[in-house]
Amino acid sequence: MSILIVLFCILILVLLITWARLNAFLALLVVSLLAGFLLGIPLEDIGHSLQKGIGDTLGSLVVIIALGAMLGKLVAESGAAQKITSVLMAAFGKKYIRAALMLTGFVVGITLFYNVGFVLLIPLIFTVAHQYKMPAVYLGLPMLSALSVTHGFLPPHPSPVALVEQFHANMGLTLTYGVLLSVPAILIAGMLFSRTLKGIVAQPLQGFQTHTFPANALPGAFNSFLTALLPVLLLILTDLLVFAAGNQKTVHALAEFLSDPAIVMLISVLTATASLGLFAGKSMKEVMRIYAEAIKDVSMILLILAGSGALKQMLTDSGVSNEIAALLQGRSVHPLILAWLIAAIIRVCIGSATIAGLTAAGIVLPMMQQHAVNPSLMVLSVGAGSLMFSHVNDGGFWLFKEYFNLSIKDTLRSWSTMEAIVSVVGLGGVMLLNAILR
Repeated sequence: MSILIVLFCILILVLLITWARLNAFLALLVVSLLAGFLLGIPLEDIGHSLQKGIGDTLGSLVVIIALGAMLGKLVAESGAAQKITSVLMAAFGKKYIRAALMLTGFVVGITLFYNVGFVLLIPLIFTVAHQYKMPAVYLGLPMLSALSVTHGFLPPHPSPVALVEQFHANMGLTLTYGVLLSVPAILIAGMLFSRTLKGIVAQPLQGFQTHTFPANALPGAFNSFLTALLPVLLLILTDLLVFAAGNQKTVHALAEFLSDPAIVMLISVLTATASLGLFAGKSMKEVMRIYAEAIKDVSMILLILAGSGALKQMLTDSGVSNEIAALLQGRSVHPLILAWLIAAIIRVCIGSATIAGLTAAGIVLPMMQQHAVNPSLMVLSVGAGSLMFSHVNDGGFWLFKEYFNLSIKDTLRSWSTMEAIVSVVGLGGVMLLNAILR
């Protein structure tokens, strides 16, 4: 019954947005309250769940998205994004620019949290699309598929790391197998599938549509790459610092502080303010104007993410994920496939890849004691399932939709389908590796 209620609520949400033309944030709040009531959450607790979902979502995202938007806006407005594009084009040529973007997304995505990488790289996609008159979705999907795969498959991202610990898997092997699985997943879901999306007309947010600068007005290549990729470099440096520190607790504490995504983004924005702003001849007033415009561009996105967090919390507090898992636990299916299926169904119903992965792990962990299953492959199977078909109850769906300014239909056709392909290809890779390693 709970599953039918979830499906009904998702249908109502889609109708409110597409047919009733209700603002997505308001629609998410209305459906969140409806879901809480229908799923049996006590009336006195529904308001608490609503506020907790909004608070938890914004608490982890608002600083990252706001600072990422500022950095991305300045990278675009200063001409640094155009400079990076011109260097990539010179190295790969226009024919292989999507491959260059895909590689950039994969490298950046290994160390950056998904939301940070998204807001950091979006201006680069829009700059290429504007400069070379190419469809934004066709260009952007390979890069964003790479970001998504690294988020779901590879340590040091939160969900894979937590799964490695739960399944007692080897971190190095999991990372190695994950990279092997990432290649076909990104090529098929990003490079090949996006070829079918050339007809989607995207009108990116006005704040991220940049004009073309003359070549002599662009910042230097080193400055452009260093400033744009500084968050990645800072995270790599903190990892090296931990490795070199040995058992020195003070150094470990400093590294942990500096590696926090919010701190990384703050340092990066302050550096960009100097390197692409003040040192490039811009006044502080002009740089602050750019930052203010960036915040305006993402304000509605933040509200929509907050609304999706409220809906996710209602579904979590109602216990739907446990009910779904219980229905599937007794099925006679290969443990790797069953783990993927449980994670995939919870992901579709709940929206959170992390919750889907960790919930599925708790269900399949007892099965690993009964079957000889490679723990690293179990991590990747659950990770692949947790990426399945992102839609209206997932913050990533709304990030993609709002930044690219797409309709619900086109977002489902592009983003959601890409995520489903990544998930299925990931499972296929896991089963192939399982057959080889046995």
